[in-house]
Amino acid sequence: MAQWVMGIDGGGTGCRAVLADGEGRVVGQADGGPANVMSDREGAVASILAVSLAALGGRDPADCVACLGLAGAEVTDANGWLPGRLPFARAVVVQDARTALQGALGDVDGIVAAIGTGSVFMRRYQGEATVIGGRGPVLGDEASGAWCGKRLLSRTLRAHDGVERRTALTDAVLDRMGGVGGIIAFARTAGGAEFAALARDIAGNADDPAAIDVLTEGEAHVSTYIARLQPPDQALPVAFTGGLGPVYAARLGGRWQVRPPLGTPLDGALSLARGLLARPALVEPGGRA
Repeated sequence: MAQWVMGIDGGGTGCRAVLADGEGRVVGQADGGPANVMSDREGAVASILAVSLAALGGRDPADCVACLGLAGAEVTDANGWLPGRLPFARAVVVQDARTALQGALGDVDGIVAAIGTGSVFMRRYQGEATVIGGRGPVLGDEASGAWCGKRLLSRTLRAHDGVERRTALTDAVLDRMGGVGGIIAFARTAGGAEFAALARDIAGNADDPAAIDVLTEGEAHVSTYIARLQPPDQALPVAFTGGLGPVYAARLGGRWQVRPPLGTPLDGALSLARGLLARPALVEPGGRA
């Protein structure tokens, strides 16, 4: 029987791993580069291996079971191809929404709005889990950091053209990025994490009219998703996670009961990994759940 358990949380911004013994005592942690299994499969594998080995600190990975919560895992069938490329005794790969839900709520009912580089919305209710939203930076991820960054750049260009009000924030963004040409060149090649970095300008200038407009539109999206997940017979508490979670929690706290998350998606991944030790039959040979 394996001696160690590892939780891994990975996405477009970075990858983190935590190692614990069978009782849940943390003995190792590590951070690493992006682990986006949708846009860069080989880069994701390299990041996951690097943080795993760093967290193990010389311990034998063959004496460890792991749960990986990865953005895009469900649409890339990562649980089908990734476990076989990892050195663990057993591994299971799940959608990052599942680890976020477990980390934020534990085993109780509620709703989780996970809003970081991307966004996704989850509910546990009467033992059933529901996940909506997300869908990636091109077609979805409303209200997320990447979404906010794109909205800010779009508004900056429209302000330059005179069809939106110029503000101190749009002027600063236009100047810093080298004018209209610089923004267009940036947007042509930027990934989600690069767009999401612009959300810091919004959070740091929350009183600027351009920032207010972006956050108000984002708030409307978040509110719609949460309302969709609320059951008809009761109002579930909502936990906000991710870098922008506290921003939207402050804006929406008057509508629903806001519950502080119990932990992080990494905590959720570790919790699910510990469950593999207790229920090894849930994992088929070869690491597939």
